[in-house]
Amino acid sequence: MSSSSTEAATVGSIVPPDTSPRFRAGREGRKFRGPGSVGPLGLGVAVLWLSVIVLLPLAALTVQSFDDGMAGFWDAVTEQRAVATFKVTLQVSIAAAVLNLFLGTLIAWVLVRDEFPGKRFVNALIDLPFALPTIVASLVLLSLYGPASPIGLVFNATKPAVVVALLFVTLPFVVRAVQPVLIELDKDVEEAAASLGANNWTIFRRIVLPVLLPAVLSGGGLAFARAIGEFGSVVLIGGNIPNDTQVASQYIRELIEYDRATDAAAISVVLLAIAFAVLFVLRVVGNRLARREEQIS
Repeated sequence: MSSSSTEAATVGSIVPPDTSPRFRAGREGRKFRGPGSVGPLGLGVAVLWLSVIVLLPLAALTVQSFDDGMAGFWDAVTEQRAVATFKVTLQVSIAAAVLNLFLGTLIAWVLVRDEFPGKRFVNALIDLPFALPTIVASLVLLSLYGPASPIGLVFNATKPAVVVALLFVTLPFVVRAVQPVLIELDKDVEEAAASLGANNWTIFRRIVLPVLLPAVLSGGGLAFARAIGEFGSVVLIGGNIPNDTQVASQYIRELIEYDRATDAAAISVVLLAIAFAVLFVLRVVGNRLARREEQIS
């Protein structure tokens, strides 16, 4: 035995490890913080920043919407023009979100599972609505589908035109929500199912879809929430026709121009409530589906 081993054994026999209750309590009470932990200071900064940027403006808007009392708030949101804009907004937003649920999932599938020339360009193109000013998108769509359409398709100032504009700005939400899940999806399970005789539809319905569904719902919820408050992309191609193509954001702008800021705030609060309710429900459903899939697997 070497001298260092002898010394270590001697020290170990002379100084045994401390196993006293106080020592154990100290070790158990000490929590390990990984490299990603920010501590109380970081948490406080995050909460403060979230309050200043999100919570305080929303609180101020909510307070302003009740400047004329509950009766004034109710009159503003139940006025005939307001109800009409809510209906139009919900119709076109739901249509855009549902279409993007399918089209966005299909595009994400193609980008992850297929190889084709220009794939990187197409993948980068998906993020264009995030970077492009929405008023530019409305101008482009008006140039393409307006009275001077180079392809002969003229349907500006119609609900389909508003839906197309919303499809353009909300597509990335679904694609970027589904893509990471598809990338992480284990293909061995699909191959095993195929080797047992399952066809492509059965594999997708029984294996792939349950895993993708929470991400698809999350992307669709974000697309819907973005659509109900969209303004720039519909301002030109939509036509802003009351009771027909005017969406809530355009009606809010009209109210502000007529110095009815309290009524505009009331309409905004209703949109916020709808968006929050939809996102909350989809989050709950998505979490339940994810937990059920984990239990099954």
